[in-house]
Amino acid sequence: MPLEAGLLEILACPACHAPLKEQNAELTCTGQDCGLAYPVRDGIPVLLVDEARRPA
Repeated sequence: MPLEAGLLEILACPACHAPLKEQNAELTCTGQDCGLAYPVRDGIPVLLVDEARRPA
C-alpha cells in the first residue's frame, strides 16, 4: 500500500536526514553514503536505525 505523497515529502532518514523514496515495501534513503532501507509494516513506516536493512 503506497504512502500518502504528503507524508513521504516530510519523512527523512533518521541516520543522515536525507529524503526517503518508496521502493517495494521499504523506504530507502537517498543519501549517497547512507542508503539504509526502512521497512513499512501494515502501512506504517518503521524509521528505527536498528530495524533498517543495510545496502548490499
